[in-house]
Amino acid sequence: MSAPDTPRFPLVFLDRLRMATDGQGVTALVGAYGCPLSCRLCINPYTWQEKTPFEWVTPAELYDRVKQDNLYYLATGGGVTFGGGEPLCHAAFIAAFREIAPKEWHICAETSLHVPADNVRTAAGCVDHFFVDIKDTDPAIYEAYTGRDNASVMDNLARLLAFAGPDRVTVRVPLIPGFNTEEDRARSLDVLHRMGVVRTDLFRYRVPTNS
Repeated sequence: MSAPDTPRFPLVFLDRLRMATDGQGVTALVGAYGCPLSCRLCINPYTWQEKTPFEWVTPAELYDRVKQDNLYYLATGGGVTFGGGEPLCHAAFIAAFREIAPKEWHICAETSLHVPADNVRTAAGCVDHFFVDIKDTDPAIYEAYTGRDNASVMDNLARLLAFAGPDRVTVRVPLIPGFNTEEDRARSLDVLHRMGVVRTDLFRYRVPTNS
């Protein structure tokens, strides 16, 4: 039985043995239920819809489910990637998981950074690499797409770069049809580079069409 103050994670999915898609090597993608954003083209909308089933797990319970892949992680430099949903809403859980997982495991997080500043500080102390989905740095474009303001996101990105260092942060800068343009993305890249971002991932959203 776990202690009453043991952090728990709202697990909505666990996808094991992924290869070079969520960090280096073989990874397990651990999805959190819940997200503060309502992105128009969210690829995992079930992670924030009210009727989605999920379970609360402790760090030890999650470790028991992924430890069987230890040899794959060690051989490839992989490990566990927390996504969702917004995993940094549960930064204390990730910190507790890091304490019991083998130190050789590479721990990553895929995040919007739309979380309290203290969570960013906690995560910077236990996550090896961050994939930050910045959407667009323009406040109007960001709000039109996510339904939220991006002021705290930009502040948290600056904090993360300071706490973790730019080599541990990859910022994803998508081209989102109907929301931003190549010129908008170029402006975002300029803003990010001036902030100290050195690693970026550029891609285009695929918008489903009815055939």
